[in-house]
Amino acid sequence: MAGVTKRFGLATVLDAVSFELRRGEVHAIVGENGAGKSTLARVLSGFVEPDGGTVTIDGEGVTRFSVQEAEKRGIILIHQELALAEHLNVADNMFLGHELHRGSVLAIGEMSRLAGEMLGRLGCPVSPAQTVSTLPVSDRQMVEIAKALLRKARLIIMDEPTAVLTPREAENLFTQVERLRSEGVAIVYVSHKLEEVKRIADRVTVLRDGKYQGTWSIETVTTQDIANLMVGRELSQIYPAKAATSAEGVVLRVRDFAGETSRSPVNLDLCAGEILGVAGLVGSGRTELFETLVGLRRCSGGQLLLRDRSFRPANYHDALAAGVVYITEDRKGRGLLLDETIALNVSFLDQILARFWLVDRAREQRSREWAMREFSIEAPYPNVRVGSLSGGNQQKVLLAKSLLNNPGVIVIDEPTRGIDVGTRAQIYRMLRRLADAGNAVVVISSDMQEIIGLSDRVMVMRDQSVVAFLGGPDITEEKIVQHVAGVATISGGEK
Repeated sequence: MAGVTKRFGLATVLDAVSFELRRGEVHAIVGENGAGKSTLARVLSGFVEPDGGTVTIDGEGVTRFSVQEAEKRGIILIHQELALAEHLNVADNMFLGHELHRGSVLAIGEMSRLAGEMLGRLGCPVSPAQTVSTLPVSDRQMVEIAKALLRKARLIIMDEPTAVLTPREAENLFTQVERLRSEGVAIVYVSHKLEEVKRIADRVTVLRDGKYQGTWSIETVTTQDIANLMVGRELSQIYPAKAATSAEGVVLRVRDFAGETSRSPVNLDLCAGEILGVAGLVGSGRTELFETLVGLRRCSGGQLLLRDRSFRPANYHDALAAGVVYITEDRKGRGLLLDETIALNVSFLDQILARFWLVDRAREQRSREWAMREFSIEAPYPNVRVGSLSGGNQQKVLLAKSLLNNPGVIVIDEPTRGIDVGTRAQIYRMLRRLADAGNAVVVISSDMQEIIGLSDRVMVMRDQSVVAFLGGPDITEEKIVQHVAGVATISGGEK
C-alpha cells in the first residue's frame, strides 16, 4: 500500500499511509483508538475502498478491490466485532458462504467433522453442533478464528483477536499464528496489547491520528518506545500512585452472600478510598457475583449492608438509587445506545432516576457538555452517533453515563478492554481520583498487569468462589496465579 487515504465525511481517517507486508511474517499495527488501525485492516481486506493511493499484491496493481476479490487472493479479515449468525450452529457458521456439497446435497457430516478438527487444534472445547447464541463471547471469538483458519489463507488480518480470550485461549492462538507463519502465511496483527505485539510480531507499524509514523523491526523497540510513538509523548507512568494511607470506613459489607451460580458464601468488606481488584479466569464467577450484588441477577441468600443500612436491590434501578453503579464489560451490547447521541446516552440513567415523563433536552445538553469536558471525549460534531466513535471514546461515554450522579460505589468490569494505551492511562487516573475522593471502586479485570498496577487490594476468585484476599507486597503475579490455579492456601480475610 502506498499513500492510501480514506475520508469519512469531513474526517480523514487514513492520511497518505504506506504499508508493506512480506510473506510469512507477523506484522503488528498499533495506535491509539481512532488512529486508523481498523480502517487500514478493512482497506487491506476489501471492505473499504480507499479515496487515494495504490494497493499492490504480488507486484500487480489492484483497482476496485472487493471482499470477494480479496478472498479469491486468500486475504481474510477476522473482525473485531464478531460476525456470526447467532441462530445457526458453529459448523454452519464456519462454512457459511463456503458450504461443502455432495452432489446437490449439503455435506453436513463432513463440515461438522472439519469444524471439530479445527476447533480442536485451537484447544477450544466447543461442539460444532452448538448454537452460537449459547456460547460466551470468548468462545465465539475462537469460532471466528477457526472459521478463518479453515480457508486457505495467504494473508490473515486479526483485529484485536485476544480482546475476549482467556490466557490459555490466547496461548493456543499464538501457537496457531506461529504455525501459520512457518507455513508462509502472512499475518496482520492489530492489537492494543503491546506485550503481545512484542512477543509475537516480526515488525510493527505505528499509526497516530491517521498518519503513518514508521515501521520498526520488533527487536529494535521496547513496549515503552511503542507506547510513546503511539501517543506522541512520554508515557513513563501509566498507573497512578496507589492510596497513600489505608482505606477507612466500610461502605459495603457483604456477609454469607450467594448468587445463583455461587459455590460458597461470599464475605467481603468494601472500603471507602480503595480500589479493589477482582482477579480470576473467565468463568470464575467474577462478573456473576457483582451483577448479583447490584440486582442484575437473583440473590439466593446472605446479608448486604450499605453504609450500615440493609441493602437488598430488587433490580438495578434500586442499586442506582442507592448510589451503587455497575459498568458492564459489554459496552456495545449492554452499555450504550449506539444509534443515539452522546447527550442521550450520558443523561439516560439520570433521567430514568429523575422519573421524567418527558425528555429534558436542556438537561441532556448540560450532561453532554459536562461529559465532553470531564472525560475528554473526542467527537467530530455534537450530535454524532455514539456507535461511530472509537472504542476509547465509547468507553468514556459509558463512564460519563455511569458516573453522572456521583455514585459512592463503582463496579467496573474490564475497564480498558480494546482501549489504547493513552486512553488506558486516562481511565486509570480517573479511577484513582474516584477512590481518593472517598468512593469505593471495584475493578474486575482479566489483565494481570492492570490488577497489579491499580489495586490497593486484590480479591481472587476460582470456580464461583472467593479464594483469597491479597494486599501490599502480596499483590504479585506469582501469588495471584497460584490462587487462580488452586495451588495456594486460602489467605487474607474480609479486610
